[in-house]
Amino acid sequence: MSARVDESCVLVEGPWTHRFVGANGSRFHVVEAGTGPLVLFLHGFPEFWWAWHDIMTEVADAGFRAVAIDLRGYGASDKPPRGYDGYTMAADVTGLIRALGERSAMIVGAGAGGMIGWTAAAFHPKMVSRLVVLGAAHPLRLRAALFADPRGQFAATSPMLRFQVPRYEHVLTRDNAALVGELMHRWSGPAWAQTDEYADYEARCREAMQIPQAAFCALEAYRWVFRSALRLQGYRFVKLMQRPLITPTLQLHGALDTATLPRTAQGSGRYVIAPYEWRLIADAGHFLHREATETVTGEILRWLKAN
Repeated sequence: MSARVDESCVLVEGPWTHRFVGANGSRFHVVEAGTGPLVLFLHGFPEFWWAWHDIMTEVADAGFRAVAIDLRGYGASDKPPRGYDGYTMAADVTGLIRALGERSAMIVGAGAGGMIGWTAAAFHPKMVSRLVVLGAAHPLRLRAALFADPRGQFAATSPMLRFQVPRYEHVLTRDNAALVGELMHRWSGPAWAQTDEYADYEARCREAMQIPQAAFCALEAYRWVFRSALRLQGYRFVKLMQRPLITPTLQLHGALDTATLPRTAQGSGRYVIAPYEWRLIADAGHFLHREATETVTGEILRWLKAN
């Protein structure tokens, strides 16, 4: 791991404010723009808050208080050795909403951040007024697909199986985090993966994953998912996630997503009894918020402004 990489690499200047907020026993790096109703942006793996830098400014310009965070363990947020279970990460979100001075928020989550969004809305329904999920199946839908679709979703999830290996974080960060780049390339739509914008984004994510302890923390969340499947804690999590969502939910998915297959994600609506929409974004892979930014921004604003 490069000794030169530190948290300063994610403190990118722009038309936003960086600050640190205490919530749920940890300190989170939050990036804020605009005023109005709170919209909380949750990135996925192997990203950091920068995933949302252009979408959040558009949302702020449209009359919202847009706040992108570094999840627990990522970027410039705290990296405690524990707390990467579904319960704690959902409580991070609701704790941040309170710490930011609000009673509720609209949540936009991509990938792993989308999974946290589903969970926060299920566990704390009064605190999530609207939900937009990108590239993430409902956790129970994903769980079912891993068993029911061995050649499809289970095969697509094989990199996460390797994350279970102890000390695999050293493999992830070896050679300037080359494996992070390989995974991003595999999960991206082929057209976007050839662009300069992709090359810049991959380089930023690879650098951020080399911040001390970030790779370990990122993998711990995936380790909990698999470990908990065989434990009482996981059984309780499944029972709680079976509650139907009362939060209006928009689900966007890249048609070329090879990390969470579209057919896996598509059944998620069965867990929502509030208004729900599904939209497949053509020619986009797993990082559709970066690959089809204009389309995704328009969809997010439409959903946030809906009555």
